[in-house]
Amino acid sequence: MAAPSASAISKLHPQPSGDEATLAKLGYKQEFRREFTPLEVAGLAFSFVGVVPSIVSVLFYAIPNGGPFAMVWGWAFACPFILCTGLALAELASAAPTSGGLYYWTYSLASPRCRNFLSWIVGYSNTIEMITAVASVNWACTIQIVAAITIASSDQVYTTTNLQLYGIYAALGLSQAVLVSLGTKVLARLQRLFTLVNASLCFIIIIALPIATPPDYRNSAKFALGDFTNLAGWPSGFAFILSLMAPLYTIGGYDASVHMSEEASNATMAIPWAIVSSIIVAAFLGLGINISLAFCMGTDVDSLLNSPIGQPMAQILFNSLGQQKALAIWCLVIIAEYMVASNCLLVGSRQIFAFARDGALPFSRYLYRINRYTGTPINTVWFEIICSLAIGLLSFVSIQAIDAVFTIALTASYIAYITPITNRFVFKNDFKPGPFYLGKLSFPVSVIAVVWMTFMIFVFFFPATPRTTVQEMNYTVVVLGGFMFLAISWYYLPVYGGVHWYTGPVSNTPAIRDEDSISERKDEHDADIYVEAVDV
Repeated sequence: MAAPSASAISKLHPQPSGDEATLAKLGYKQEFRREFTPLEVAGLAFSFVGVVPSIVSVLFYAIPNGGPFAMVWGWAFACPFILCTGLALAELASAAPTSGGLYYWTYSLASPRCRNFLSWIVGYSNTIEMITAVASVNWACTIQIVAAITIASSDQVYTTTNLQLYGIYAALGLSQAVLVSLGTKVLARLQRLFTLVNASLCFIIIIALPIATPPDYRNSAKFALGDFTNLAGWPSGFAFILSLMAPLYTIGGYDASVHMSEEASNATMAIPWAIVSSIIVAAFLGLGINISLAFCMGTDVDSLLNSPIGQPMAQILFNSLGQQKALAIWCLVIIAEYMVASNCLLVGSRQIFAFARDGALPFSRYLYRINRYTGTPINTVWFEIICSLAIGLLSFVSIQAIDAVFTIALTASYIAYITPITNRFVFKNDFKPGPFYLGKLSFPVSVIAVVWMTFMIFVFFFPATPRTTVQEMNYTVVVLGGFMFLAISWYYLPVYGGVHWYTGPVSNTPAIRDEDSISERKDEHDADIYVEAVDV
């Protein structure tokens, strides 16, 4: 009898792809379908940023804290620091492309004495970031829908109750949960549409707005690039620092593509380049948008902040374009914001799935499940949206309380970013970079990123004005502090706490017997990040 051919053997025992082999070395089996092309991953990262809708959402941070000067120069000042953070994370993503991302890297690079606790904290910070990101974007979308109704009304006056606002907010979240429950292939192809809408909206603002703006609202270069308007009451220097919340929130969520690592092809290169390219493109487009707005916003900055429409950028569009055209573009902003929220829910569900896979979340046995029909973790999608609906109840406390979700998302993400970047250099480990590597620039870039994020975390805790009341205080420290207190309490809970059973990432695939494999070391809870460059 003739021996079976090599092709026949390969059909009976198919060899894993390069991406699957890389994931297996990290200790996990392939459970998702890798439907995202490198271009679609980059598109997801870009549409996750959502330059125009995100600027719309946080313009109220820049206008009272410097006006046009802060909008333009604050953006230009913050972007190099944002890029440093993205580069530092991109190196880690190239070395270990897994959906768990941040908490996995933290564990792998930390000392055995504290790796379990640090991994736990980073995992919960990342989870809070993702849930509050969905909440913040959907709340912004809710306010934008109300602004659209106001623009469409004859006298530009429309009032809503807290219950009506929450009803819109809930409807947005529930519809997104249905959308994100679809199969990976559908979600991957949708990124093309999301990218097109977001990019088109950027060029509409940059090109069409200056052309259409009447002379009465056109500003001189001296005003647009040099006028510092301080309406908040803080000293001008600190007011400028507070205005940086606008670019930092807009170009945030650098880890979005990281959590799609197990659904992307050529992940060791596609993920880091998605992080870096989305930051660079968003930085230049955002600068163009802010310059356009500064030249077309008129000189009455206070009237924009206290506009009856309720949104500064909506008032700028209304003044420049008139009711009908402003309403048409504003509807595009709402659609783009909806897409941003959908992607927030998408990447957050993958992070929660990964954390549940390692048994760290309550109800992990139910969250760590993939639907047999869609091939996606539907349980984590609905878990995330239910948590965001709970956070939305803050709108019944005060507007300031629900507005805190913007800074909560950013602060929680910075906690999650700082830890693995710091671990790489502070603790003794055998970090071996992936194909995306900065070489000698790695350390200085990482230092700049960590120092910058640490400084800004403290800034995020300050209220909008120096004279504040209980209702107007910044609730970031209260709400985020409450979340982290619960996470730490759950870890140290006697008998049942994570300190008794959480041992970091747990392998769910047999170790690959390779002298350079991370899997063997990971099973012994002594893992150091290592990924070979893989040709795919």
